Amino acid sequence: MDISGIDHIELYVGDARQTAFYLCTAFGFKVCGQGGPETGLPGRRSLLLRQGGIQVVLTSGLVADHPATEYVRRHGDGVAVIGIGVDDAAAAYRTLVGRGAEAVAPPAQFGDDDQRVVVAEVSGFSDVTHRLVERHGPGREFLPGAIEVTEPDPHGDGKLLRTIDHIAICVPAGGLAPTARYYVDVFGFEQIFEEYVEVGGQGMDSKVVQSPSGHVTFTLIEPDPERQPGQIDNFLTWHAGAGVQHVAFGTDDIVKAVTTLADHGVRFLGTPAGYYDSLEERVGHLDAPVDELRRLGVLVDRDHWGQLLQIFTESMHVRRTLFLEIIERRGALTFGSGNIKALYEAKRGELADRAAVGKGK
Repeated sequence: MDISGIDHIELYVGDARQTAFYLCTAFGFKVCGQGGPETGLPGRRSLLLRQGGIQVVLTSGLVADHPATEYVRRHGDGVAVIGIGVDDAAAAYRTLVGRGAEAVAPPAQFGDDDQRVVVAEVSGFSDVTHRLVERHGPGREFLPGAIEVTEPDPHGDGKLLRTIDHIAICVPAGGLAPTARYYVDVFGFEQIFEEYVEVGGQGMDSKVVQSPSGHVTFTLIEPDPERQPGQIDNFLTWHAGAGVQHVAFGTDDIVKAVTTLADHGVRFLGTPAGYYDSLEERVGHLDAPVDELRRLGVLVDRDHWGQLLQIFTESMHVRRTLFLEIIERRGALTFGSGNIKALYEAKRGELADRAAVGKGK
């Protein structure tokens, strides 16, 4: 089974058109296709968005018993399907089911020999499924006959974001090891990283699993139940269980991307000013000016292979669950875990300074 990469992600949302408007206006995506009952997709309305090598499908249920309707009722808007590109969808389906994956949907073919797409679905984690996608042809079509592809808007380059770098998944305490093992044993992934992060009174365990091609990467996170509840616990509560916490979009120029996205109304998580006071001491020489990174709130980390620049958006959902990450890799292969501690220490120092000023008054 040859896994080529993340073909697409599908979000189940309350209003596909409203979500598409936001992603297009703020993040530069383009609506490139749509489908619904009139194209053979009963009980749903789906929109296809594209940018760079990223494909996002937004689906809203039109009837009460559609899976998208039930998903949104339980979780709110979120990632329900992660599409994985494979060389042979039918063979991959048989292999994965034989290794213990739950069969969700058997192989189905869309299109003809000129533009043929074969898809099948198996279980992932919680109620998120994996769609196995085998593509033949020039690649413009998405699901021939089911999603009607339209010509993208010729204005604007729409290439701020290039690819899906990784997907971060929160699981309840005790779920980390079996979830990682599932992807290793069933999908043939390799566990490439693990770390326990302690931040103040909070703690979290993480493991990173990756396909042999290196193009599908899942960061798995669980809270430490022996420590104080934190952001992972909050996600699990408001999402009502395990799910995708954030999707990381890769860019070739994070300064340009963040500047443009902020101008379009995207709100990013704030970074304490003290974070940048020791930044060069912590990560070494920076290609981008520290003042520019400070102005934008971009975080920087370093591993054995290079530097990583990243920033996180505020969640755009009422439950404050799913959010996005913008990431630029300058050789780095890991995921910026050093930033968690650095941010915490900077924030603690900032609060201590304020307390001292208050006492001085």
